[in-house]
Amino acid sequence: MDTSDRPARLNVGVLGAGRVGSVLGAALAQAGHRVVAASGVSDASHRRAMERLGVEVGRPDEVIRRAQLILLTVPDDVLPGLVSGLAATGADVGGKLLVHTSGAYGLAVLEPATREGALPLALHPVMTFTGRDDDLTRLTGSSFGVTAPDALRPVAEALVIEMGGEPVWIAEHDRALYHAALAGAANHMVTLIAEAQELLAGIGVEKPGRMLGPLLGAALDNVLRLGLAGLTGPVVRGDAETVRRHVDALILAAPEAADAYVALARLTADRALAAGLLKPEAAERLLDALGGNIWT
Repeated sequence: MDTSDRPARLNVGVLGAGRVGSVLGAALAQAGHRVVAASGVSDASHRRAMERLGVEVGRPDEVIRRAQLILLTVPDDVLPGLVSGLAATGADVGGKLLVHTSGAYGLAVLEPATREGALPLALHPVMTFTGRDDDLTRLTGSSFGVTAPDALRPVAEALVIEMGGEPVWIAEHDRALYHAALAGAANHMVTLIAEAQELLAGIGVEKPGRMLGPLLGAALDNVLRLGLAGLTGPVVRGDAETVRRHVDALILAAPEAADAYVALARLTADRALAAGLLKPEAAERLLDALGGNIWT
């Protein structure tokens, strides 16, 4: 990238040196910025601050005082209180870039600090962070959901690109739906696959992950390339009796999984019907099979 497109080299502070903050701080350091301070509560945060950022953990007010770009990498539910607290205590945020990484929030959550002169950015990395060393590598090529004032859009874009990401602009009023789509896909996928592994292990399959891997890899590839046209299985085929047997088996083995299966099978049938992949009469049989297994 042409260095003339880059923001000036900045002193970076990290409020919340957890899995996300330590990785983004390290990514900014690789781009030539300087991490000067970090805060954190847990022993793991202290360790990450030293190992990944090269700084010792300090007080939040010290982080803000020393930094020109402040990463607010705290849990979503903590973010509003943190920002309000910074404003209420007179933290020196004037003229400083205040960057949060929440997917669900946009710029409004930063308003208390913005009124004190902070320059607000919402940069959400669309990646899961496990705390392992390869998190930084996996950040390369990831999308970032970006919301920024018009005047700061070039800065937001440059920071994301410097961290190895691709900026995708998300309107303020769309942030919650944007995050719901991501969380629904990634988080629920993990839950569904973990549940499938447990069910398979429960009937004696020794390596359920090995069994599921090729199937799930093909399914993911199909949907990313083809959308709903990549759907396979008993629902899109209209195999109502098979679906009924699935639910009956799940009720006995894992009732909580049966609830999820029914809800997802109904959603799948609705989507397949709307897309013309499932005939109306087949959809009726499926919904009857599913509805007949709902208990009160």
